[in-house]
Amino acid sequence: MLNLSILLEDSAHRYPNKIAFVFGEASFTFTQINAAANKVANGLKKLGLKRGDKVALSCVNAPYFPIIYNGILKAGCAVVPLSVLLKKDEVVYHLTNSDAKAYFCFVGTPELPMLKEGFAGFTEVPTCENLIVVMPQMTDASPIENLKTFGQFIKEEAATFATAQTKPDDTAVIIYTSGTTGRPKGAELTHSNLLLNAVSGVNLFKVVHEDVFITVLPMFHIFAMTVKMNIGLYMGITNILIPRFDAVTVIRAIEKHKVTVFAGVPTMYWGLLNAKSDEINIEDAMKSLRIGVSGGASLPVQVLYDFEKRFNIPIYEGYGMSEGSPVVTFNQVGKTRKPGSIGPHIWGVEVMIADEKGNELPIGEKGELLYRGHNVMKSYYKNKKATRETIKNGWLHSGDIAVMDDEGYFYIVDRTKDLII
Repeated sequence: MLNLSILLEDSAHRYPNKIAFVFGEASFTFTQINAAANKVANGLKKLGLKRGDKVALSCVNAPYFPIIYNGILKAGCAVVPLSVLLKKDEVVYHLTNSDAKAYFCFVGTPELPMLKEGFAGFTEVPTCENLIVVMPQMTDASPIENLKTFGQFIKEEAATFATAQTKPDDTAVIIYTSGTTGRPKGAELTHSNLLLNAVSGVNLFKVVHEDVFITVLPMFHIFAMTVKMNIGLYMGITNILIPRFDAVTVIRAIEKHKVTVFAGVPTMYWGLLNAKSDEINIEDAMKSLRIGVSGGASLPVQVLYDFEKRFNIPIYEGYGMSEGSPVVTFNQVGKTRKPGSIGPHIWGVEVMIADEKGNELPIGEKGELLYRGHNVMKSYYKNKKATRETIKNGWLHSGDIAVMDDEGYFYIVDRTKDLII
């Protein structure tokens, strides 16, 4: 048996009273998060859901996300995290394509009407039988009549649950990737995919129990899901949740909570680098940080140098994709760091540069980046053709053109197909 929710379960046993998540002025211990996740699992079981069933989740960065995510896993079901930006027709596609039987949807805001779009999509998918509305407060009433709120869903449920005995290669998460062509494809990531990627990340970033994380990247995206949420749960780390990036807001939170590890995409580093405030000394506020982690797109080397010069914080850049759970290569803390490089391969993963026929190319020659190992997805859900085109002889073909230097560090130089970000 292997169930990814053991990351939460184990930390709840080891650090029961430690704060797991901070959201605004509220904080929640590992015990509280685990108990709430157990209630979710009991609620799903009462709905008749069983091992292997799919449950969709649309939620901003709030404690509801890890609670529902782990509750779904505990029930033996697979999580289908959806972007909070999806419109009605996109919701219809994702719920239909994933075979979701239930759907948790955060109410959203006037600027981001998640429930409006989510409910409109849900009503057109008869195979998805239950929509649970996640409100800001557990006691808030549903804005749509006859729809049960999350508070109502778990109110009568027990805070204990015998976790479903899933296997390591059972699907834990189906995460949709826009890719380069056609409709989004659901990458099936297993319990072992995600657990081993989290464990690998601890070694990469030299993470310790005493670290403090801040999560601004959306947790419905694989980067934050693995590198911030799952690693944080595994190591029993306090995680400060921020639903929307604003440079000064993030800097205030870093100062207040003495955050030590920040992970972001290049635009976030650009925002922090150029942040201005008359009320706080930004350089002093950032002093608790020991490292920055960058991914999602190439970080301009000048931004890296300027950021490190202003804040004296090293940034470690790497490479990943949804199909790789996500981390494939990374510059490792404590080892040689090469600005502009995505680093060497991570533990347990092989990477090679290949020609169009899949033959390995010599050092310094450009070719497609291929990888294989514990991080490679099981398949694209219900899409055998795309799976065959992407995974050949065990090697996942990334679609990215890269070169490797004589020390095993990789550099992305182009894509085989155009990609809109």
